[in-house]
Amino acid sequence: MDATKLIDLSHGYGPETLYWPTGKPFAWTRTAWGESEAGYWYTAAEFSTPEHSGTHLDAPIHFGRGQSAVDQIALQKLVAPAAVVDIADQCAADPDYRLTRADLKAWEKQHGRLDAGVIVVVRTGWHHRWPDRKAYMGSDVPGDTSNLHFPGLSREAAEFLARERSIHGVGIDTASIDHGPSKDFIVHQVLNGADKFGLENLTNLDPLPPTGATLIVAPMKIEGGTGAPARVYALLP
Repeated sequence: MDATKLIDLSHGYGPETLYWPTGKPFAWTRTAWGESEAGYWYTAAEFSTPEHSGTHLDAPIHFGRGQSAVDQIALQKLVAPAAVVDIADQCAADPDYRLTRADLKAWEKQHGRLDAGVIVVVRTGWHHRWPDRKAYMGSDVPGDTSNLHFPGLSREAAEFLARERSIHGVGIDTASIDHGPSKDFIVHQVLNGADKFGLENLTNLDPLPPTGATLIVAPMKIEGGTGAPARVYALLP
């Protein structure tokens, strides 16, 4: 396979991994590191992380009562065409910008109807701010969710995708598919409630064309999980 056609859309997990202000940071600890008593090299470590930190998948059960957990999402939904909607210019002018139904209709006018089974990827340009917590999330105060500012989707856009188009999920290069000031997480409610998954904290979206790329989503298979760390990458056309 041509390596130049593979794009990693995931942030690494480490000391700079960003997480929700009310969550705990990612932790990784070496438990063995070096030459063993028997004379061979041996390493091992352990980690802990919230389900919803770093680049991760939101399972539909996250905000959708009775909907799919991480381990219940069909594999064919995790390997799907990407429809990339660019709203970076709007977001540069307004950090709380929300993708609108009109934005989606304008995209369709130029690139064609959103096909059944696509993953809609919203490019805001916010991934360039990672890992500066204040620039990326609007606030760097631990535990404070009242002053968050970053782009997301509008309720109308979520309802359009959930009810009028047969998509598998939505991804975005911000901390949430809901914009920062949201208090009711209505976009999560609408999309998860329709058994659609979310992908948050994506990165490296600039090389992706509006259509033609294939998205591969590989979340940790947590039984009953509301979300999971994920390696997300794209195969360019």
